[in-house]
Amino acid sequence: MKNWQHHARLWVAVSIAALLAGCGGGSSSNNNPPPPTTYTLTVNTVNPATGVTITDSPADNNGASSGTAPFTLTYNAGTAVTLTAPATAGNNTFGAWSGCTSAATRTCSVTLNTNTTVKATYTITPTVSVTPGSPAITTAEALSVAVSVSGGTGNPAPTGSVTLSSGTYTSAPVTLSSGSATINVPAGSLAIGSDTLTATYTPDAGSSSTYNSATGMSSAVTVTAVTNSVSVDQSGGGPAVTDQLLGMNLAAWYDIQTNATAIVNAFGKAGIKAVRWPGGSWSDVYHWQNNFNCQNPPNGGGTPNPNSTFTNFVNDIADPAGLDVALTADYGTNAACNAGGDPTEAAAWVTQALADGVTVSHMTVGNEEYGSWEEDLHAKPNDPTTYAAAVAGAGGYYSLIKAASPKTLVGVDVEADNKPGGWDDTVLANAKGYYDFVELHFYPQAPNDESDSYLVQQAAQDLTININTLKTELGAVGNSGTPIYVGEMGSVYSNPGKQSLSITQGLFAGQVLGEMMNDGVSRATWWIGFGNCNGTNGNISSWLYGWQDFGGYNIFADGPTDAPCAGAGPIGTMSPTARAFELFSKVAVTGESVLSANVTGDSTNVRAYAATNNGGTALVLFNLGQAVSEQVVVSLSVQTASTDVTVETYSKALYDQSKNNVWADPTTTDLGAQNLPLTLTLDPWSMNVVIIK
Repeated sequence: MKNWQHHARLWVAVSIAALLAGCGGGSSSNNNPPPPTTYTLTVNTVNPATGVTITDSPADNNGASSGTAPFTLTYNAGTAVTLTAPATAGNNTFGAWSGCTSAATRTCSVTLNTNTTVKATYTITPTVSVTPGSPAITTAEALSVAVSVSGGTGNPAPTGSVTLSSGTYTSAPVTLSSGSATINVPAGSLAIGSDTLTATYTPDAGSSSTYNSATGMSSAVTVTAVTNSVSVDQSGGGPAVTDQLLGMNLAAWYDIQTNATAIVNAFGKAGIKAVRWPGGSWSDVYHWQNNFNCQNPPNGGGTPNPNSTFTNFVNDIADPAGLDVALTADYGTNAACNAGGDPTEAAAWVTQALADGVTVSHMTVGNEEYGSWEEDLHAKPNDPTTYAAAVAGAGGYYSLIKAASPKTLVGVDVEADNKPGGWDDTVLANAKGYYDFVELHFYPQAPNDESDSYLVQQAAQDLTININTLKTELGAVGNSGTPIYVGEMGSVYSNPGKQSLSITQGLFAGQVLGEMMNDGVSRATWWIGFGNCNGTNGNISSWLYGWQDFGGYNIFADGPTDAPCAGAGPIGTMSPTARAFELFSKVAVTGESVLSANVTGDSTNVRAYAATNNGGTALVLFNLGQAVSEQVVVSLSVQTASTDVTVETYSKALYDQSKNNVWADPTTTDLGAQNLPLTLTLDPWSMNVVIIK
């Protein structure tokens, strides 16, 4: 028994010892505490996504007190960490933290109880570009300015709005489209001088978290004052416009049959609507039935071209070209060439015209009968009393012509002499009741006394003086409102020289058309269309501007067969004077009305005429200065915008090409839709037709 007890006590002791050892009661190296719990803090940035250094406090478990995004930090659970972002990252500025336990300005406070991601977002300061549509404008011009806002490569297009400012001008906000906007600065908004435009970008809600407000500046824009203006009163009330101002003389000495196609084509291109036949002073020696001239001295002579009969004139020229026909009755000679004119011959002529299918619109009794240069075999030649007696009465020109062709208007010669007892005073009084219109001729210069400055800047206005004188004369005899037909006009009354082919006569012709339109002239025919070259006989002096060493009355070239004037180009080529008719044909439209066009500024060099035009407005603008362009502001009284503006120009620069035998066409520019007032630049020595729809 003792042995069993002894062994039992030993087993218990050993068992207790083993149990104690298993419970850690053994060696101290087996008693370590468990490791702490840790979490990861991930730090990201936006705009930019990389490269931003952010500090952290306290340092993380690895001793890192900062990092360059994106980066991670490790902290024990429950650690309170403060992150601080820099105020800027490149050109971008700090915007906001997200993912933080709390945030204040640029600091982010995080208590780590789980893995956490925070983000510092920076906003982009975009680039604002400002591009003016022109580096220089006038105070009368609007300015289109392009503004673009860019966040740089890889960034979304900024949204929001931009405003533009300079001095006292600030635009309304304009919404961006794909980062761009166009702002139109109204005329007169910018100060005279050098102006810099500043565009200010303001982000909207969609871009405010990404983009900052920003500004950009343009290069300097030079703004100059405009002193020339043309103001058109659209209320109307002016004379009726007629295309019968667009007329030409033709003469029986020129072969109209052989050259018919060229004549018809040229007249059509130039817009010619009326014609006068058979040719100036020849009218008082010409006999239409047999196509011959009296040869009596001192003023008779000449031989009509055998192809230029009246029937050929009607069939080959008037009908194909659709021309209104005026005739000049022979007052100076009868068919036997031994006495004054016979009214029955004139009546027979309009009768034949009706048989040929043409109603003569105007027939004037004689040509310039007040002048001694006209052939007149009456007992008392070139006498107003004798002339008036021949027109009036039952057997006179008026009654016989009207009986033969009731729709034909019969007219008398006048000269606007404004002399009591003179030609006009006598004829208008003595023949009262026996004329439907009066015919005036206008040649403002004498040969070898030509002046470019006078012709360009004053001569056309002298025609209006003559017309007003004539209106006064008509009023004095109780015939106010009698139609006025300007049957002949040109720059010089005889022996034309280089001026006749020059831009100077073209500018004169254009103004003459404008003056006649304003004056209410009913019909006009320039002397002459074809067949009157004067070669080198006229004034070709160096003081007159021009490249030709020859001259002629005709404003369309007769072609190379006309050797003295062969340099005028192929047959039908238009001189500057013909170009004036071509341009004015866009304005002289029957059924329209004259409008008042007032010029302020350089009224010496800037001239303007205006008329209604198919619901819009037509202007004819002249720069009469030889060397300097003129800027002109055009305004219309009741219109602030146009759906389309076209400008057709003939200028000195185009004429100058004739130095090399190039007779250039006018230029046409379509400006499209335009706001008004409209600023135009007129070339030196130019005629410009502006159609404003």
